[in-house]
Amino acid sequence: MATVGKNILDNLTTGMYSDSKVIFREYIQNACDQIDLAIMLGILSPGEGGVDIFTDVKKRYISIKDNATGVKAEDFIGDVGDIANSNKEIGKNKGFRGIGRLCGLAYCKTLKFTTSYLGENVKSIMTCDAQKMRTMLVENKKYTLDEIWDAIITYSTDKENPEEHYFEVEMLEINKENTDLLNEKKVREYLIFVIPVLYRNPFILRSHIYTYAKKLGYKIDEYCVRVNGFQIFKEYTTKLKEQSGAILKNYDEISRLEFKDFRTTDGELIAWMWVGLSRFEKQIPKVNAMRGLRVRSSNIQLGNDDTLQDLFKENRGNYYFVGEVFAVSKNLIPNSQRDYFNGNETRVLFEDLLREYFFDVLHKLYYEANRVKNDYKRQQEYLEKVSEYKKKEKEQGFVNEEERQQLQFDIDKAKKNAEEARKRLDKLETGDITDSPLSEVRKSIGRKYGAEKLKKEAEQITITIEDDKKKTYVTSGMSKLSRSERKIVSKILSIVTEIAPKDIAEQIIEKIKEEMR
Repeated sequence: MATVGKNILDNLTTGMYSDSKVIFREYIQNACDQIDLAIMLGILSPGEGGVDIFTDVKKRYISIKDNATGVKAEDFIGDVGDIANSNKEIGKNKGFRGIGRLCGLAYCKTLKFTTSYLGENVKSIMTCDAQKMRTMLVENKKYTLDEIWDAIITYSTDKENPEEHYFEVEMLEINKENTDLLNEKKVREYLIFVIPVLYRNPFILRSHIYTYAKKLGYKIDEYCVRVNGFQIFKEYTTKLKEQSGAILKNYDEISRLEFKDFRTTDGELIAWMWVGLSRFEKQIPKVNAMRGLRVRSSNIQLGNDDTLQDLFKENRGNYYFVGEVFAVSKNLIPNSQRDYFNGNETRVLFEDLLREYFFDVLHKLYYEANRVKNDYKRQQEYLEKVSEYKKKEKEQGFVNEEERQQLQFDIDKAKKNAEEARKRLDKLETGDITDSPLSEVRKSIGRKYGAEKLKKEAEQITITIEDDKKKTYVTSGMSKLSRSERKIVSKILSIVTEIAPKDIAEQIIEKIKEEMR
């Protein structure tokens, strides 16, 4: 008879995950399944269920506790003690393989499970000697899985209030190399997009997500999860920020959400998504934790913010967007690591449909947005060139005739570019499909640049070229200088203008003017 060797336990614990913080996801998803069951059984009312995570840095201790069903004393050994033997259903429950509860063994000295079922005056306890397990795994001896399991597991019971119902996971003496698990800030940062929790209230567009999900008949699973008493939310917001020195400032905003269904040829819904529409000023900086399109199963994130980037025409395209893809089909089955789906025909179709949408719609959005922005900028540039000319004409004076002619040439060129830009914008506006994503993006960009006002100013602005006798030059006010001296000063000013940055050159010229008056 074949035996199962010790290495399988190594693969299911120390070798299973690349990020130790995954333990929180695994235990939370199990708790959420039990909260659902508790509501179905009438033990909890909707909204009463919750998961509390407690960390103690000094004691190197972690507790993850829910107030769901708990486990009956008679079922405890079979339900909790068995490995890879779960009574959960694929496509219905968040966890279903029966291996997630083992993940804590890799990161602490002792792993402890304690539970009590409503109406029972006993709590059941399973204590796992994780340190001993790791020692046995590296010993030069062929242990079987059963031998190791029997050596590290102890069961016990204790009295409990019959009104209590809970399941608690405790990790005692966290490994020194896994101190990140005790860092509340890092734990919260990990959880805010991974676990199935509510959107934060300041994300005013969240109501549209719920409305659309309801229209599809899809329930977004959401639970109350707290870390040391502070509730976790999905940290989505309409504001996009960038680093400006020591502070963060808003540079763009999400004006609307766009929704998309992904269906089979028979019309069966396999996934749906929402994506935020902005002005697409640039790739969203890393300081925005919400950046990137994320894929979710049972509202639990699979992988991270770059999981879907390979489906874009260019990888960088993913970081122009904020949004979520919700897997619906029962055939989209998360893999053991929960970083993506198992390979099958449904996954292939899922990827094909997303790739088509990302190519045909999303890719074009940020490219077209850039063209629209450039067309508005061309009109701004024309106005700025005219303004610069008039300022020199009326106040500062031209350095020399060459500078005046160059500015005149720049104005003529900018005017031509502005007129061509207005034609493209007018054509785009005429061809807009009402409420299309591109139409919304164009309008959002137009609001930033004051489209109508900008258009009118660019159309109406004019300049008058004075005759030679009326033209003003910088040296015109230097009456004390001889004609030859003015030519020398004019030459110096010309050199300054050529080699110095514009703002610096203007400061130097003003200073020379003061000294030469």
